[in-house]
Amino acid sequence: MTEQAGDGGADHDGDQVAGRLEQVIAAQVRHYRTTQGLSSAELAARTGMSKAMISRVETATTSCSLTTLQRLADGLNVPVTALFRGADTDRDATFTKSGQGSLTVRSGTQHGHEYRVLGTLKGRTDALEPTLVTLTDASDVFPLFQHPGTEFIYMLSGKMVYGHGSYEYAMEPGDSLLLDGEGPHGPLELLDLPIRFLAISAK
Repeated sequence: MTEQAGDGGADHDGDQVAGRLEQVIAAQVRHYRTTQGLSSAELAARTGMSKAMISRVETATTSCSLTTLQRLADGLNVPVTALFRGADTDRDATFTKSGQGSLTVRSGTQHGHEYRVLGTLKGRTDALEPTLVTLTDASDVFPLFQHPGTEFIYMLSGKMVYGHGSYEYAMEPGDSLLLDGEGPHGPLELLDLPIRFLAISAK
């Protein structure tokens, strides 16, 4: 049975002093409602909630139940998670300026390969690892790599033949290759130097 407006209506959640989460939900509900051109009354009709309840949600003077959140999300045609956007703002991020990034030593370093890690996230074992790889005239040996997960390669400059397992790929700027990291892979032939490509691996 649809809940209707009224001082004793069943859509009353726990009234309380607004906390951070209530403020975030209030801002998101108000944002989605106004961007869709809905009035409070129209959203109330969509959700089966009272206009007074919509007002309390948007002024952060009530703490929404899970049922209320689901009804609001359905009425606004957004995922429930959208109503929490901005609640958890303290997240790790890495910004790397052009030409910067930490150099790392790998099996190809001694053969003229340069590996510049463009960012890492602390404590994340499933995080992507973006690396800018540069091959020059000194790159005379091409070690093959194997690792768990997947790897994405995007060519930025130069030309090379890249191997993965028994397959070879002629790559030039704009080409990309997504591969299973368990298969042995790496440059096989350098055709046009210098070569720069972005390698992004994920477990």
